[in-house]
Amino acid sequence: MEIREISNNKEKYMDLLLLGDEQENMVYKYLFKGNLFALFDGDLKTVCIVTKEDKTIYEIKNIATYEKYQGKGYGYYMINYIIENYKNKCKTLLVGTGENEKIINFYKKCGFKYSHVLKDFFFIKNYDHKIFEDGKQLKDMVYLKMEFE
Repeated sequence: MEIREISNNKEKYMDLLLLGDEQENMVYKYLFKGNLFALFDGDLKTVCIVTKEDKTIYEIKNIATYEKYQGKGYGYYMINYIIENYKNKCKTLLVGTGENEKIINFYKKCGFKYSHVLKDFFFIKNYDHKIFEDGKQLKDMVYLKMEFE
């Protein structure tokens, strides 16, 4: 497995990024402001974008694995890579997600802890359509965090 930081032609990864954030104009809000990482194991499996929110806070804005490779540890490997690479750059690493227990539990397994909720934030006010995961409409953005010393 190899993870590369992608600096050029970030749009080339849009098909996979749209699995993590299904509205293209929302992805463009952070695509060029953030660092894009791509995990290859033979071919492309997973991508992740991390943005600097202030001097001490970075945020994972998007992580996505092609569906046929989900459940094989690629997302977990990517998150651990991000943690290792950002633990000396910031005090807090955030990740926001919809209220999907499966995804929240994934981040908790990676070491993140509950931080806060933004009611109606992302999925009601910022998207032009309703977003569903596992048959449930997403409304609130649930934030988890990892604190470093």
